[in-house]
Amino acid sequence: MRNWILPEHISDVLPREARQIETMRRGMLDLFGHYGYELVMPPLVEYVESLFLLDDPALNLKTFKLVDELTGRQMGLRADITPQVARIDAHILNRKGVTRLCYAGSVVNTRPDGIQSTREPRQIGAEIYGSTNVAADVEIIELLFACLGIAGLEDVRLDIGHIGLFHALADAASLHGERREQAFSALQQKDVPTLQTLTADLPKDLALGLCALPSLYGGAETLARARAALPPVAGIGEAIDALQALATALAARQIAVRFDLAEVKSSDYHTGLVFAAYTRGFANALARGGRYDRVGEKFGRARAATGFSLDVRALTRLPFPDAAPGILAPVGDDPRLIAAIRALRAQGETVVVDLGVVAGEVRVDRQLVEGKDGWQVVAFDGKA
Repeated sequence: MRNWILPEHISDVLPREARQIETMRRGMLDLFGHYGYELVMPPLVEYVESLFLLDDPALNLKTFKLVDELTGRQMGLRADITPQVARIDAHILNRKGVTRLCYAGSVVNTRPDGIQSTREPRQIGAEIYGSTNVAADVEIIELLFACLGIAGLEDVRLDIGHIGLFHALADAASLHGERREQAFSALQQKDVPTLQTLTADLPKDLALGLCALPSLYGGAETLARARAALPPVAGIGEAIDALQALATALAARQIAVRFDLAEVKSSDYHTGLVFAAYTRGFANALARGGRYDRVGEKFGRARAATGFSLDVRALTRLPFPDAAPGILAPVGDDPRLIAAIRALRAQGETVVVDLGVVAGEVRVDRQLVEGKDGWQVVAFDGKA
């Protein structure tokens, strides 16, 4: 009943889980730093119009709204940090050339993504602005795998898709409005019967192309099958070429991928390449990302962009080592004792002053005792 005073899908983060989250967060941010990413910290709340990059009904539904008592304007609790980072890149930094930014912080959702999901994910991510080069996508995917490695995951598979394939076919078929949204939703669910119904009156090659997308799944041969199955309308060849270039670059780095050309689960701001990482034991994707070119257009400066994000808290189901045992020190005001405790802590040791029986995760296997040569660390005698 520890959650009895909290809303559904909202919970406290207790010591062991908090230590695991913070250890992973620090490791991932340090990793980003080694790649040249700069850390930004957007606010938890801001005016709703800047929390959405486009008319994004899904993100709008996930966003809590409130009224700013100072201005009377509507504000929102962020449900995704990427729009905020795009605002910072386009409107505040306003740099020329390539900018690498990273972030880590809580987001709040009005509804969970799944039965076991929290409504307060701890989102962490990295984004590259100002580059259309496939090398930027490769770097982002390398970072994704490295982050999951920090969490202790090695058996990870990456599914890659391209939203541009659907949009190219839908544009050629003049699919608009609600019908287009229904077709996109059916594609996300790989609901071929519904796709067939929605495309029954379209030109045969376009209808067959849209209905073929859910079956275009597998290894490198998938792209050859896609070239044969999809009609040569504007945008199809370019999207497949982009996927091929990415696959070649990732193969050189020994990163295996699968293609899923119906893998379009994303935010509305994604425009092309999309990818998701999966592993055994997790029903949902561990991380998602992709391209969102022209992302800063709403803020007055269109920029190519690619990035990924994940929920650090979702990874706390993985095994995690116990905290290292520390040293028990007596209570006292002896300057030599105080100096000894400070020196040990400066060396990275955990020193716990004896205020009574130590409970919880904190353990001690040594103790600080006074000897002839001053304060010394010896094996714990178990008498504390």
